[in-house]
Amino acid sequence: METPSRRGVAANVLTKSAGRAYIFLFHEKKVSRCALEDPTMPYEQFSCLPPAGSQERFDAAVIIPTILRPTLVRAMQSVFNQDLGGRIQLLIGIDQRQGDSGRLETAARECPGNVFLSVFDPGYSTSVCHGGMYSNRFSGALRTILSYAANSKYVAYLDDDDWWGRGHLSGLLSAIAGKDWAFSYRWLVDRETGWPICQDEWDSLGPGRGINRERFGGFVSPSNLLLDKEACHFVMPYWSLSPFKDGTGEDRLVFQELLQHHSWAAGGAYSCFYEMPREVQSHAHHAREFEARKIGWIKDPELVKTIRLLASDAEAMLGAGDFAQAAAACRRALALNPHHAPSLHVLAKAQWQAGEKTNALAHITHALEIDDRDCAIVATWKKITTER
Repeated sequence: METPSRRGVAANVLTKSAGRAYIFLFHEKKVSRCALEDPTMPYEQFSCLPPAGSQERFDAAVIIPTILRPTLVRAMQSVFNQDLGGRIQLLIGIDQRQGDSGRLETAARECPGNVFLSVFDPGYSTSVCHGGMYSNRFSGALRTILSYAANSKYVAYLDDDDWWGRGHLSGLLSAIAGKDWAFSYRWLVDRETGWPICQDEWDSLGPGRGINRERFGGFVSPSNLLLDKEACHFVMPYWSLSPFKDGTGEDRLVFQELLQHHSWAAGGAYSCFYEMPREVQSHAHHAREFEARKIGWIKDPELVKTIRLLASDAEAMLGAGDFAQAAAACRRALALNPHHAPSLHVLAKAQWQAGEKTNALAHITHALEIDDRDCAIVATWKKITTER
């Protein structure tokens, strides 16, 4: 039995499979390879075992660079919830520990048996804004390093404040067959409320489309990409670099290189959720599109309160058996925000009770599309699709 001290550890890599978590502790000149057999046991108590099955290639690898923001847990859980039947390697690279590392360890204990979790923490940042060498200020060289380290032909990327729908990876793996790279589409999400605003119909749309067509030939957000790492081997270093003085734009460099690979596919699904703070929503190109779609609640707190109140009232009316009034309240809320999942959910239940099965199916399907993390929505969708 080896019990290495946590002090002086430069990095760790943690993997868990079928109820067993593996942790690799990298010391100055010594590597301790250990397995944590009991997921509830403190990390200081280990038995030395190799991680079984880790050499076998995974069906897909997912890379998340992070500074340990609270949203990391949500991003990880969206990977754990993927409906992909195969094996997934989740590689998390820590650029700087600005948040609570306990969140990472808590989330790791929920890792399902088909997901191997690898955490890379070198103990320093590779980003120039934190004293490192590489001009990408938000993750330095982490995406490049972990892209090459990933034990899979296919590599996907997820920012730690974004998340995926359950079918994201399976959809992209179907799309990329015979291609060099593939991408999905995304929902834009309001950070303050957590509500989807609308589908992104002007920015991350792929080659030759969107507001970046003239300047960059198009654009795809990192969280929407899936690359064949063998075909795109020489694209990976561009994740570490920035074309702009503020350290941003590594995704533009990567996209320009991907344009040289003409074998690509669009997955078609809006399976990624991109969280937007209010200051980003106010950028001219976004604000213009929101205004054109008459989306007013994102800048009106009173409308947000009204939507919440209407949804709450509708829930109470549904519980009282007043299905018509519940549906009416939901429609008023949805007139203000057509993508409000709680209102869509109650409306579907009210319509189902009223015998409007086709409408109920349409509304619960929309609710599931924008929030498949809500167990109640999933349960209602299963009930309606089974019994209709």
